Amino acid sequence: MESVVDFTPEPDLYPLIPTTAHIAVQLSSHSGLNPDQKAQLVRHCLNRACVFGDIGILQYLFSDPQAHPFIDLAMQDEDGVGLVSLTIHGFGAESERDVEREECVRLLIAQGADLSADKDGWTPLHYAALLSPPTLVSHLMTHGCSAFDVTRRKLAPLDIVTAHSMIPGRAAVAFLLEEAMRGEGWTGGPMEAKRRILDERMKRKGTQQSVREHVGKALSIHPRWWNTASDDDFSLSDDSDSEGDEDEDEILYTPSPDYTNMLVFSPPSLPAIFDSLITNYPPSFRNPQPANLLYMLARFACLTCDHNWLEDFMLGATEAIEDCFFNRPDDITVLVFWLYNTTIWLHLMQCDKSISEVCEMLGSFELIEETINSVFVFIIRIAERKIDELLDSTLLEYQSLGSEFDSVQFESEQWLFLRPFTGKKKITQPPASANSTLRGPPSPLPIRPPSPSPSISSFSSLRQTFSRTRASSSATPLHSLFAEDSQTPAPNTLTSYLTALHTFLTLSDINPALITQLWSQVMYWTSCEMFNRVLTRKKYLCRSRAIQIGMNLSVLEEWVGQMGLPRGVQSHFAPVRDLLNWLQCLSSITEFLDLVATIQAMKSINPLQMRRAVRDYKYEVNEGRMTDECVQYLTQLQKDWERHRVKLGVEALRKEMNDRDHEGSVSSLASESPDVSTTPAELSASQEAIDLLFDVKTDKSAWEPAQPPKVLGELLDSRYMLPLIFPSDPRMLSARPGNSPPNDDEKRSALPTPESTRSVSRASQVSRGAMAWHSRNRKVRKVDSGALKWIDGAVSASRWGRPVLDEGDGVEIEDSEDADTRITPLTRNRSARRTRASIGGGTSPVDEELSNAM
Repeated sequence: MESVVDFTPEPDLYPLIPTTAHIAVQLSSHSGLNPDQKAQLVRHCLNRACVFGDIGILQYLFSDPQAHPFIDLAMQDEDGVGLVSLTIHGFGAESERDVEREECVRLLIAQGADLSADKDGWTPLHYAALLSPPTLVSHLMTHGCSAFDVTRRKLAPLDIVTAHSMIPGRAAVAFLLEEAMRGEGWTGGPMEAKRRILDERMKRKGTQQSVREHVGKALSIHPRWWNTASDDDFSLSDDSDSEGDEDEDEILYTPSPDYTNMLVFSPPSLPAIFDSLITNYPPSFRNPQPANLLYMLARFACLTCDHNWLEDFMLGATEAIEDCFFNRPDDITVLVFWLYNTTIWLHLMQCDKSISEVCEMLGSFELIEETINSVFVFIIRIAERKIDELLDSTLLEYQSLGSEFDSVQFESEQWLFLRPFTGKKKITQPPASANSTLRGPPSPLPIRPPSPSPSISSFSSLRQTFSRTRASSSATPLHSLFAEDSQTPAPNTLTSYLTALHTFLTLSDINPALITQLWSQVMYWTSCEMFNRVLTRKKYLCRSRAIQIGMNLSVLEEWVGQMGLPRGVQSHFAPVRDLLNWLQCLSSITEFLDLVATIQAMKSINPLQMRRAVRDYKYEVNEGRMTDECVQYLTQLQKDWERHRVKLGVEALRKEMNDRDHEGSVSSLASESPDVSTTPAELSASQEAIDLLFDVKTDKSAWEPAQPPKVLGELLDSRYMLPLIFPSDPRMLSARPGNSPPNDDEKRSALPTPESTRSVSRASQVSRGAMAWHSRNRKVRKVDSGALKWIDGAVSASRWGRPVLDEGDGVEIEDSEDADTRITPLTRNRSARRTRASIGGGTSPVDEELSNAM
């Protein structure tokens, strides 16, 4: 019997592009499909409609009575992805069909489609946050999807969009999710915190780069100086590395006396070690490796050798360091690098109890302190030279209220209106110059109209004008404190340079106590120079110029507060302030009692200085004068003061002669020495003040700098060096500056204070509170293995990839003869110390032990 072959084609249950007509035919009762086949067809068509966002197919399937029994809205693929998530996957592939696709999702949700997560924990809201428009995201959250659902990796829909940075174009979705979550009490998740930290880090990195550029431009620092610093190390306000002393073991400061904490050397190799480790070592940003290596070399000499080894090593190392920056006195990077390393070296040596007693006995600490003081003076001289270049044009000559005083005319100029008729020469106002010097003659003043009629309240009217016109300075961020160069120098031109130098010292982790004393010395020198120039130049001895100079000085005083320095730093300006106040009020003093009260109130200037100001004072036309009684009283005070000065001079001479007889040596009169005219009581008070700076419970505004000797003559001694004081606790030598003060200034109100005529009160607000500092006792002790190559010598170091500097490299040194005579010449003498011959042929105990073992 022959079999019958059925040539009827199999029904297409998986059409590539389903159509409503095909579906209707296949689901009809005459198609011959069994229920399982019809279910397969409906599942396939439903899946294809979701993939392509075909709203027509979906609507037909949900409305057709034949298809409705076979619809499974909980169906998932092999990855557990449901129909809603599958539909959302297609957003963005065909943007012109996104509207229909969104309608498909809405229809599926309306029909009760499953909104559960897939195998990886992704819900439809996760996919929608990544792909769909905000309208669909909002619709999902209002129809069963929660913004708090997380994936297997604990990621919420918001984390998907803003994981480490915002996905482009999804800001609106992120905002919608954040608001929905905050409405239910959400305050931020782990990914939100990480993203915020990353954003802040990127913002700080941009600020750091900007600060580097400004500081480098102001101080002429090569960009490669910053290349050795990582982004994490370069921070203006990062205190993540701060360490408490309570967490530090004593073994951190005094390691075990074995060779794991030493570097072995022999005396003949010391010159090569110094050449490699000091002379040819490239200065780099925040690099304490030379200090650590010198410390480990000193431990070997102290613990395993005799004292001659240690003494030779300390003498050679300190002399090599001094030679290094004496040969490059104008390179600020070299000076700051060795100031930082010598301070860390002293910290390491003094904290190690196993060697501190011996080093104290041999005077090793004094050698390091002398080296620190030398490089400290070099940095001060750089600041003084720059201030001297800008002092006249920015603080003495700059007139911010020039229009207010155009009508002022002096008695010595009241006949100048006849000069233009002679035709001999034309009087013009000279342009302001940044290079004005003391040697130039006073410039002729322009013709001015007569001064207003005299009145007793003329001085008070000038004060009112000053109060009315002066604009209050507002708090500014750090990068805006660096003013660009301008043709007309102003006080902010000077403070811009000072800000760059202060920022450079702070970023370089110079000890905050050293920074405070450095600016104290610089401000003392500036005060002396301002005082002497005002008193010796007649053009400044008038009340109008005194007001202008006082305003310019206020900018510098406010800068001290902006940098977070103690108010004691600006206390050196007291003589200048008293002199300016004296110039503003002397012509209005007509009563004897007023004169006595004014003199008693001005504690920082003496009768000689007052009398000279009165003698050379430039009176305005119709300006009042002192009575004869007041002038005679001043003259008598001057004579009494001169007799007192002679008496003190004789006593000082007798004391000096007695000291010569007892000590058998001539006392040094060098103004560079920090101990000149400083009594033990004053040094003790200064030491206590420095220690209080590190007390977190003490307000730094209470700090007072060491005071210079009392001035007996007319001029102040700008050559005097205030003593450099180190913290009595050697652990504080490793402290680094804390948060940058200008960042705190941004929180202050920028509104002016109408009733204040000086900015000192506002600037001093920033100087309140304890001094900000952090401890880095652990981090400064980390020694990189690559640093050991510098102990092998300069030739070996060059083979490690570090080029050896030639003698011609470095900054060209200016001839001291070309320097301005007003600047105190920097001494080229090395620190006074006892030198001795090297013991090059000696052997160490280690060598002896090895020879005995052989």
